[in-house]
Amino acid sequence: MIRVLLVDDQALVRAGFRALLEGIPDIEVVGEAGNGGTAVALARELRPDVVLMDLRMPDVDGVTATRRITGDAQLSGVRVLVLTTFAEEDDVFAALRSGASGFLVKDTDPDELVQAVRVVARGDALLSPSVTRAVIRRSVGADQPAARPRREPPELALLTAREREVVQLVAAGLSNDDIAGRLVVSRLTAKTHVSRAMAKVGARDRAQLVVFAYQNGLVAPDGYDAGSTTR
Repeated sequence: MIRVLLVDDQALVRAGFRALLEGIPDIEVVGEAGNGGTAVALARELRPDVVLMDLRMPDVDGVTATRRITGDAQLSGVRVLVLTTFAEEDDVFAALRSGASGFLVKDTDPDELVQAVRVVARGDALLSPSVTRAVIRRSVGADQPAARPRREPPELALLTAREREVVQLVAAGLSNDDIAGRLVVSRLTAKTHVSRAMAKVGARDRAQLVVFAYQNGLVAPDGYDAGSTTR
């Protein structure tokens, strides 16, 4: 059973998500919060598998709440799925940097919401490549070349050539199965490369690995890999 905590400052929105999710056999809504401070407290009390997190809320916002949840070692198994609108691109990027496992637009189809909860609950990232590029293009200043890093961070130097390639493929939206097919290796080998890359750069999950790739020039914001022919 996937345990979900709903976080939104609008009671009507929470009621809608609750009505939808409570009808799904493998999902249980264990609590609701109207602001980020309450969300953090309930996350510590209830230990949900997934927190559906609104971003713009009074008192403590969703980005701050996400950072507190993902930064708490006792909540390492709690995943945050951000609920957003396209008007909140900067906040989405900040949430991803703070440890969110992905984001979902609020007007998404019900079936997609349910699938998103399941994806994040099993530890995967929910990142649409096209939307991710749009968010990161704006947030890292893709139209301002001077904003891109001039020096490689120490973590980048730890990656092998194959691991860099794998990070590029993750950032392009490929799953472990897709990566295995592209590189002609087993799924286990692909998963191992991804896990090792995450450990080396300090990424909590695939979402943060994607952010790392874009921030450090492994993938250009227009969708093409920087310094590589891989697409």
